[in-house]
Amino acid sequence: MKKITIGDAARQSGVKVPTIRYYESIGLLAAPSRSEGNQRSYEPADIRRLAFIRHARELGFEVGSIRTLLALQDDPDQSCASADAIAKARLIEVEQRIRSLMALKAELEIMVEGCGHGRVDQCRVIEVLADHGQCMHPHH
Repeated sequence: MKKITIGDAARQSGVKVPTIRYYESIGLLAAPSRSEGNQRSYEPADIRRLAFIRHARELGFEVGSIRTLLALQDDPDQSCASADAIAKARLIEVEQRIRSLMALKAELEIMVEGCGHGRVDQCRVIEVLADHGQCMHPHH
């Protein structure tokens, strides 16, 4: 079977070459075998693992959570309770972020609606940004 170069691994998995090296350095991906010319050689399983990591990162999972999920994937006979707990925690984070973004959206709508499109010295956007106390919601 033909070995896969790091460039091909990047193209097939959607993960950039420097990121592949980083994942190797932090142990999310095992160090691949090397060719006689010392080039990395990947297996199809490595590409699947990289795609898994990429997808998990796109969903916002932190490296520690991904490490746990990969360990679970590597031992498929165990309970999926840990995977469920990780996904539920991420869902709670997303829901909190949505609430925060909705409050931000409402604040920006009020700010824009209050704009009279006159001069800057009468601009509601500038007033609110200059005085955080005029905001309806606390921001972090």
